Amino acid sequence: METIKRRGLTNFDIKILGITLMFIDHFHEMFAGAGVPTRVDLFGRPVATLFMFLSVEGFTHTHDQKRYLLRLLIGFWVMAIGNMVIGRLFSVGNLGLMNNIFADLFVGVLTMYGIQTVAEGKKQHRPGKLLMGILIVAIPLLLSVVAILLTQPGMPHYASAVVLLLPTPFIAENSIFLYLGPVLYLLRHHRNWQMVAIAGFALLTTGFHFTGLFTQNTQWLEILAIIPLSLYNGQLGKSMKGFFYAFYPLHIWGLYILAALLGIKS
Repeated sequence: METIKRRGLTNFDIKILGITLMFIDHFHEMFAGAGVPTRVDLFGRPVATLFMFLSVEGFTHTHDQKRYLLRLLIGFWVMAIGNMVIGRLFSVGNLGLMNNIFADLFVGVLTMYGIQTVAEGKKQHRPGKLLMGILIVAIPLLLSVVAILLTQPGMPHYASAVVLLLPTPFIAENSIFLYLGPVLYLLRHHRNWQMVAIAGFALLTTGFHFTGLFTQNTQWLEILAIIPLSLYNGQLGKSMKGFFYAFYPLHIWGLYILAALLGIKS
């Protein structure tokens, strides 16, 4: 039995796969102006889905859900502020430094926390807790309305900076598709249905337009995340939490600065 349990990919293995594909994707993003072919971008399509899945695992297995949420929120703010600072100091043509998957993960996990609170409120027959859960789920959407208002013509110049510090679907890399994470949370006891959900979201990202599926319309390739996730054995593996949190901003900033120093134009 022990041998069977060890088969497949651990949480650590999937993270390593995710950051490897992420690095390749961002290398293309920063150096496309130097001739890195567009097809290299295809490697990055499954990455967000992999980390959304892992965020479900992190949320359901952490000993402190609020601290987990706080880490994601701090990661989001550090990334947002770092992007603004580096974007002012360096330039890669017209390429803006907007990457911040912490927004997607924070909103997704916050929504999971809200769903959990709603379920507890119903189970405990506590209407106040149920309403609190609904409010938690709604907060990112309400902040999106605020963000939209702040981007209207005539708003102060600092309003755009405020928007970038609000973790909302409005600024998230995957927009409303970040809600794949909460859907995977709802299906956490049914791995096969999780894979179906990933396929469904992949279809939705095409907008049901099936032209240019390997050129402009490539987000559907997130469906490839099904392959490693189907092999996930539920085990943690090695724990290098600090490394993974640091790798994301540092590799993006490093590639952007290098591209700027080399005079790459987007």
